Amino acid sequence: MDDQFDADVAIIGYGPTGMLAALSLAHESATTIVFEREEGIYQRARAMTVNDWTVRIFQSLGVDDRVAPTLEPQRASRWLTYDHAEIYRVEHPPSLLGKEPRFYNIYQPALEAELRACAEERSEIDTRFGYNVTDVKQDANGVTVTATEVATRRSTSVRARYAIAADGGSSQTRSAIGARLVGETLNVTWVVIDCRVKRWWPDRDILTFWSDKDRPAVDVALSAGNHRWEIPLRPDESPADYPTSTDVWKLLQALGVSEDDVEIHQHAFYQHHTRMADTWRVGRVFLAGDAAHMMPPWAGAGMQSGIRDAHDLGWKLGRVLNGRLSPQWLDTYEVERRPNVAYYTDLAVQLGRIIKQELSPEEQARLTPRTGAQDSTLERSTPRLAAGWFRGPFSSGSLVGRMIPQPLVTTTHGRRMLLDDFLGDGFVLLGAGVDPATVLSPAEKDGWDELGARYVTVSPANAHASGPDTCVDTARMLLPWLEESGVRVLAVRPDRFIAATDVDGLAVPEFPAVAPVK
Repeated sequence: MDDQFDADVAIIGYGPTGMLAALSLAHESATTIVFEREEGIYQRARAMTVNDWTVRIFQSLGVDDRVAPTLEPQRASRWLTYDHAEIYRVEHPPSLLGKEPRFYNIYQPALEAELRACAEERSEIDTRFGYNVTDVKQDANGVTVTATEVATRRSTSVRARYAIAADGGSSQTRSAIGARLVGETLNVTWVVIDCRVKRWWPDRDILTFWSDKDRPAVDVALSAGNHRWEIPLRPDESPADYPTSTDVWKLLQALGVSEDDVEIHQHAFYQHHTRMADTWRVGRVFLAGDAAHMMPPWAGAGMQSGIRDAHDLGWKLGRVLNGRLSPQWLDTYEVERRPNVAYYTDLAVQLGRIIKQELSPEEQARLTPRTGAQDSTLERSTPRLAAGWFRGPFSSGSLVGRMIPQPLVTTTHGRRMLLDDFLGDGFVLLGAGVDPATVLSPAEKDGWDELGARYVTVSPANAHASGPDTCVDTARMLLPWLEESGVRVLAVRPDRFIAATDVDGLAVPEFPAVAPVK
């Protein structure tokens, strides 16, 4: 097979997952060719929210300021009955991951438009709109993707070292590589009603779930003057009963919404899926986003899980391509992402049970800590992974697998910045008041040096500090956080998850055992 490549990676599909894959790879100087069937952005707003983890990913790619105007703060979530009795409420705490707040409302077409504009500025990304991928073949050295231009019916083929399939829940690539989607689709049709806001109403900015056994509903403010309701059809109803906006109005009126409040922009119908591919990788082809998994919308994690897939693949695959990481790193993609997606899928299912009033009082009491926080210390909780390239236990008291907070820090010359901007893009060892390099054994340091790790000292604000590899904890967050966990030195990956601590050993983690790739 000819080993001349047109790009490092071929990306199939250019929704949020495909865009983030392209941007993440470009950030690592890897070239991509993207095939997308549609010429324009899909104008129906599917995802409704993003959180601080997703915004931190945007920050890592240098696009956070660009997308910021498309995000609006979400201050709380609540579960109400139709007579306005409050079942449960979550006041969102401050973010520990960087910029405030912790949750944002979005209008997906506007967010996608800005991400596309960012991608258009990257010479590493070659996007080809109006192409339908018809074949994906691979060999030991690369992948050949064949696509047909929709307008002309002309066929073209490109060769890349790897391919990422981000072509949605009906992914043809998934079928082409022999992966199967496992799970179920609920036999309930929901109507999504997107509206333009005409006037403000009380507590519009609170994400509201109307809990009811017969007609539960989602009521959420989107950004840019948009609002959405999602309402299930009864068993004796079908989409044919709601052909026009006029027919849909009676559903909104039952929630107290009038034509003085909103103008219906569009409506559509869909079903909830709880499905996951049996494998997310076959050889040199990876599945990401809805091509790999689909979940109900209740946890707001569907699109965001795809973005996290794309970022995970991007930084690992990009560094494998440029020789900074070994190919073994690609085996960690599904190992790390699958349990995290499974967690959010289960959370979405359980939140859906609250909305449908399916939980007993005992079940609701058990669920409550999970809906509001991952543990009892909500203010200190950060995202975590439960498997992969880590050393030490994934217990509630351990920092291993948890994302490090991102406070403002100050350089020794007095410049304030967010922690990630100080640390840079690579592996970092952080020492609480100590140079972490002095704590490592020679073998441990050789291992981290091979990964190009940087050694950073975090100094308290009440002490002298100097040097380019020292930052001052002027926010007084990071050092108390470490002290509370009994950690003096920790190792942080490029995605800001903690790989190891001095509590459980600072040797470079070993690669997890994985099933053979098909």
